[in-house]
Amino acid sequence: MSNFFDMKLHKSIAVATILATASSAMANALDPSNPSGTVVDRFADIEVLRYVVPGFENLSLNQKKLIYYLTEAALQGRDILWDQNGRYNLPLRQLLEEVYTGYTGDKNNPEYKAFLKYLKQVEFGNGVHHHYSMDKFVPGFSRDWFAGEASRVAAKHPERFNDDSLQTLYRLIFDPQFNAKRVNQAAGEDLIQTSACNFYEGVTQPEVEAYYTALKDTTDLTPVSYGLNARVVKRPDGKVTEQVYRLGGYYSEAIEKIVANLEKAKKYAESPEQAAVIEELIKFYRTGDLRLFDSYSILWTEDTDSQVDFINGFIESYGDPLGMTGSWESIVNFRDEKASARTKTLAANAQWFEDHSPVDPRFRKPEVKGVSAKVINAAILAGDAYPATPIGINLPNANWIRAAHGSKSVTIENITRAYDDASHGDGFNEEFVIDAPTRELLDKYLFITDNLHTDLHECLGHGSGRLLPGVDPDALKAHGSTLEETRADLFALYYLADPKLIELGLLDNPDAYKAEYYKYMLNGLMTQLMRIEPGKDVEEAHMRNRKLIAEWAMEHGKTDNVVEMVNIDGKTFVKINDYNRLRELFGELLSEIQRIKSEGDYAAGEELVEKYAVKIDPALHKEVLDRYAHLDIAPYKGFVNPVYYGVDAQGNPTADEEKIADIRVEYTEDYLPQMLRYSRDYSPLTK
Repeated sequence: MSNFFDMKLHKSIAVATILATASSAMANALDPSNPSGTVVDRFADIEVLRYVVPGFENLSLNQKKLIYYLTEAALQGRDILWDQNGRYNLPLRQLLEEVYTGYTGDKNNPEYKAFLKYLKQVEFGNGVHHHYSMDKFVPGFSRDWFAGEASRVAAKHPERFNDDSLQTLYRLIFDPQFNAKRVNQAAGEDLIQTSACNFYEGVTQPEVEAYYTALKDTTDLTPVSYGLNARVVKRPDGKVTEQVYRLGGYYSEAIEKIVANLEKAKKYAESPEQAAVIEELIKFYRTGDLRLFDSYSILWTEDTDSQVDFINGFIESYGDPLGMTGSWESIVNFRDEKASARTKTLAANAQWFEDHSPVDPRFRKPEVKGVSAKVINAAILAGDAYPATPIGINLPNANWIRAAHGSKSVTIENITRAYDDASHGDGFNEEFVIDAPTRELLDKYLFITDNLHTDLHECLGHGSGRLLPGVDPDALKAHGSTLEETRADLFALYYLADPKLIELGLLDNPDAYKAEYYKYMLNGLMTQLMRIEPGKDVEEAHMRNRKLIAEWAMEHGKTDNVVEMVNIDGKTFVKINDYNRLRELFGELLSEIQRIKSEGDYAAGEELVEKYAVKIDPALHKEVLDRYAHLDIAPYKGFVNPVYYGVDAQGNPTADEEKIADIRVEYTEDYLPQMLRYSRDYSPLTK
C-alpha cells in the first residue's frame, strides 16, 4: 500500500447505519421515477447517469448471494486504483472529503462552489487527473481559501495532516507543472519520468525496459504477462526490483478484504467449475504468482455455463505509459439470455469470420478455439470500470491463452441502454449529421449496429489473428494499446457490412451498417475532438484508434472521393460518397495493422500512430468546440451503482449471512453520497 504520510482514516460508520441507509428504499426493486439513463449529477464536462439491473429479481437466492459477495469484493479494491493513479491521491481524497463534510460556511460562496466542482471531478477521475485526457484538474478556488479550510481539518486531525503533507497537497492541487500528466504518451520523452501514475518509483524508462527484457524468454510458448501485478522501484543499492501486488505484499490490506469476500462468494458458486475459478483467483492474490493468474484466466475462459460472472484484478494496462501493469478493476454481471442469442451466433461462426478475414493467411488462426460471447447486465462497476465504464470486454489479454484456450467476450447491454436512453433529444444529430436521410438511418439502425460493432470488436476482433513465432507480445510498446484497439475496431467495421450478418439473421437490412459507418467516421474525424482542450494532441488510446482509422480511410480514399469534409452554410460536415469502397479501405488497413502486430513491427506502427492519430487541425477543433457548446451536452458520462443489501425472512435489513433470505437492490443513491459512503466503508488502504 501507499506509505505517503503513513495516514490512516478511521472507519466510523457502524453496521446499524448501513442498514438504516439501505432500509430507506428496500421495497423499491426499481423506482419508476429513476429509470435507466436518468441524469443524477452534472458538473464540468461530466454527466452522471443511473443504470438499472433488469432481471436481478428473477435470479435464485444463491445467485443473488453470489453477486452480493462478488460486489463486496469489487468495492474493496477501490483504494488500489486511486493509489495506482497517483501516489498522493488517497491523502488528497481524505483532505477534500474532510473539507466537504465539515464545511460550515456560506455554500453560495463562489470559492465553495468551485471547490465542490473540483471534489466531484477528483471523485470521478479516481484521483487528481481526468480519466480520459490524463491532464490534471484545474481548481477554480484560491489557495488562500482552501488553506483556511484545510488548516481547520488539520487541527482536528494532526495525526494525518502536518505542515509538510499539506504543502505537498497544495502543490499537487495548485502547481500545474507538478504531476501534470497521469499517463504521458508524447514521442521522444521518458514516459515513466513524465507520467504521474504510481506504477514506478526512482526508475527511468530504459531501466524498466531493460529489467523486463532480461526476464523474458522469447522461446516460451506460454509467457507470463510480466509487470502485470507489480510496481517497479529502484532500491537504495541501485538495483531495480518489483513490489508485487499480493497478500502480504503491496496493497495487502485491500487484497485481504477482496479475498475474504471471494471466499464467501465461492460458497454460492453455480458449479464446481465456477468455484474452481474463484479459488484460483484467491490463490493468485495470496501469492502474486502470474502463472496462477494465467491458470485462473484459463479456467475463467472455459467456464461458459455460469449465468453469473465477474472480472476482478489487475487487468487493462492503459494506465501504464509502457502498457504493462494492470489497473485494478472489477465488473460483476449476469447473462441476458435473450440478448445473448446474437453473440452466440457470432461465436458459433468465429472460424468463418477468421477464414474470410482480409488479412494475410499467415497471420490468421488456422483453428479458432474457445470463442464464447454473451450479452450481460452489469450488477456493479468498480475500480477502473467506475464511474466511467467500458461497454464491452474481451479477455484474457494474454495472446497464448487466446490461441490455445480462446477468449470470453461480453457486451454490457444495460450500460449501452442507459447511454441510449440519455441521448434522446439532445440535438447532437441535428447539429452534426449531414442531412435528414442520414439522421433517419441513424435513428433506425444505430442502436443495433452499435451493439453489433461492440459484439464483433470484443467477441471476434480482439480474438482474431496470431503472432508469428518468437514475436514479443509487448513489441509495439507504448503504441500497443492504440494499435490493438484499431485492429479490433477495423475487424468489426469490415464485417458489419458483410452479407453474412444478413444470412445469420443479425441484421434485416443490407444498408443498416451505414449507420455505424457514418457515426464512426463522424466521431473519428470530428466530434470526438470536443473532449480535447484547444492546443492539445490526441493522447488516449481509444481516441487515437478512431482518429487513425478515420483519417487513414479519408486520405487513402481521396482518389475515389470516398469520404469528404463539406461546408454547408459555414459548418463542416462529413459526407460519405461510397460506402462499399469505404469497407474495402477498412479491410486494407486491417490487413496492415494485423501484419504490424503479427510481426511486431514497432517502426511501422509508430509511423501510423504519429501520422494519423495524434495531431489536430486547430480550425476544425475550434469549430467543433463552438458548435458543441451550443448543445450543452456533457462530453463524458459515467454512472452511480445500485445499492445491494440483505434482508431476513421478515424483510428487515440484515448483514448476517446466515439470516439473509433475499438480496434487494435499490437505485436512489446520489453521486457524492455514494462516493462518500465508499470512502467510509471500502477504504482498506486508508482506514
